[in-house]
Order: sequence, then structure tokens, then C-alpha cells
Amino acid sequence: MGPMLLGHGFSGGWIEVITGPMFSGKSEELIRRVTRAVIAQQKVQVFKHAIDDRYAKLAVASHAGRTLEAELVASAGELLARLNKETQVVAVDEAQFLDAEVVAVVERLADSGRRVIVAGLDMDFRGEPFGAMPELITRAEVVEKLTAICRCGQAATRTQRLIHGRPAHYDDPTVFVGAAESYEPRCRSCHVVLRGLREAPLFLEQGAEVRG
Repeated sequence: MGPMLLGHGFSGGWIEVITGPMFSGKSEELIRRVTRAVIAQQKVQVFKHAIDDRYAKLAVASHAGRTLEAELVASAGELLARLNKETQVVAVDEAQFLDAEVVAVVERLADSGRRVIVAGLDMDFRGEPFGAMPELITRAEVVEKLTAICRCGQAATRTQRLIHGRPAHYDDPTVFVGAAESYEPRCRSCHVVLRGLREAPLFLEQGAEVRG
């Protein structure tokens, strides 16, 4: 029997999605749920995309500093190939970086009777749907959308990309992994995306990795 929702539980496997902007506590919540599963002596595997090594290459890490051992994967297919038969709970952090196949893989895992916990950004820096997250949200039994705190003090639902302190341009690459120095949580009113002609060239921070 799965978690209770309005007095009813889920039979077999199910999908949980934790989403929201950066600094909203997505990884922290994923770590909390996985920790509880471990305490319950369930067999757990945790995965994250290899591109995200901001805090630890072999761990899911929250902005608050909590970590959880994880396996790095470059694709959804690799995740499936690394899955152990006895695994009962599968957790995937930063799922927005994975390819579109992640939807079919997550569905397959849930259909096999496993609990699947997915965390990721629902929107990119432009405020547009990010990767496979919208479809994962649609297919999930449970969705928790978190908010952060904007600089104005209101609830932040978007991620502001800053390059040398200036808002990013709409045509900038979608993937540019950073932390406090390059992203901030913003509310709808404070979120800015530049359009039109650039006032200055795009100068990427040294060592940054981008993907269009």
C-alpha cells in the first residue's frame, strides 16, 4: 500500500514529483523522503544527471548542505541499466537534465511496483517548461510544487539567471549549471528575461558548461 491521499492509498508502484524554482528545497525534500525510506529498511537507489556537480559529484546535495549518496547517469537509459532488481524506491534528482526517455523509464519503474521520487525544475530561466518535467508532472500520482523567497519578500516560483549580475537573454543556452552566483529565485513580477538585441556579448563564467 502506498501513501494516503484523501484517505485512499495507491496499490503497486507510483510516481511522486517534487518541483519548483531553484532554492525552493526540492533536493532537501527528496533527501528527506529517501532518508525515511532507508529508515523503513527499504532498498533504495538514488540517481542524478552527471552534469550537476555543483556540490558533490557522487551525491545529491541541497543548497542547505545536506547530501545523499547518488549514482551519476548521462541518460535515462543508463539509469535503467544500473537499476538493481531488488530496488524498491528509485529517486531521481535534477530530472530536467535527463532526456525525454526518462518519462517512459519512470512509468516502467512505477508499473513494476516501485515507488519513484523525481525532483527537478518545472521551468527554465525563461519561465518556460523545462525538459521532460511537465510530462512527468502530468503522469505522477503525487505532485508537490514548492516555492522559494523572492528578493521582494514574496513567494518565488521562477528562477532568475544572472550573468555578471545582469539578467540573462532569452536566447542564452538553456543549461548553465550554477548556484548563488548565477541564479536567484524570483516571483512573477521580479523575474526578468532580456529580449531583442544584446547590449553586450555573453561572457560565460570560467569553467561553466552550457548546452543549447
